[in-house]
Amino acid sequence: MPAPNEAATAALSQAEFELFAELGRPRHVEAGQVLFRRGELGTTMFVVARGAIDLDFGDDLVTKRLGPREFFGELGLLIGDHARSADAIVAGPGLLIELRHEEFQRLVDRNAGLVCHFLRRAIMRVVLNEQGLIRRLRRRNQDLEAALDSLYATTHQLNQTEELVRTDELTGLYNRRGLTLHLQEARALGMPQTLGLVLVDCDRFKQVNDDHGHLAGDRVLQSVANIMRSVAGPDDIACRLGGDEFCLLVSAGHAHDVMRFAEFIVATTQNLMLMPQSPPTICPVSVGACMVDPRADWNDWYARADEALYQAKRKGGNRVHWQDAALEPV
Repeated sequence: MPAPNEAATAALSQAEFELFAELGRPRHVEAGQVLFRRGELGTTMFVVARGAIDLDFGDDLVTKRLGPREFFGELGLLIGDHARSADAIVAGPGLLIELRHEEFQRLVDRNAGLVCHFLRRAIMRVVLNEQGLIRRLRRRNQDLEAALDSLYATTHQLNQTEELVRTDELTGLYNRRGLTLHLQEARALGMPQTLGLVLVDCDRFKQVNDDHGHLAGDRVLQSVANIMRSVAGPDDIACRLGGDEFCLLVSAGHAHDVMRFAEFIVATTQNLMLMPQSPPTICPVSVGACMVDPRADWNDWYARADEALYQAKRKGGNRVHWQDAALEPV
């Protein structure tokens, strides 16, 4: 029984080579000649008598060069119509010994013991090649898993970064940039036919900061944000525009639908104000509401809602004002 490293060389012994050369068919070959392509069915085995053959297994596998007394294509001979696993290309002028089924049968008749020894070595070579392929596949799978893990981590980090860019750190609502990006994406996908805008501004917020400090002011802003978040539906977007100003963009078909949002925000803050607070966790708000034209831009929408908010403030705050008439575009 040959040692594993001897089998892996695919080289015939001198006695085997002489027998194969005697009974096989000589075939002269030239450089660049293609003996067969990967995937083609074959029934012929070859032995290199002179010159060299390159076996190209494709993908990222190393090309194997065979020299004198080395053999290839034996599975096609032994199994019949076996799909070739590599391209076989002649590296330089040389001579091959070609063996088909009839020649192989004559080999068996001439020296069955020698052929049996060859077959054992050929089988061992197939096993060693299969084991090598399994190792390569395992390494490739490990590399692929590592690459996928790295890709997942990078994607997760990018998503987190994108979320930070879009989100107000204090309240967790969209910031002005997040609102702008949302509107750009919505316009690309198709805006709803009807939209309502609710603009919210805290009343006497400066007094909260002056009397109780900025931490108390932050808690007030977070409370208003929670109210905005609770009223927003899956197709709506709540945003902190900056300072103590918020907005809610809603998909609504009628004015009374938008007013329900606005009135809920004011009523909720009023009810929370009735609870004992020291320091305060909420303050009254003024709200301006209007319908907006999806075809117009944000500046037009904001101008209409801001006019309504101004009217609510002018009347003492802690209320909703509806803006009905259209303004001139900004």
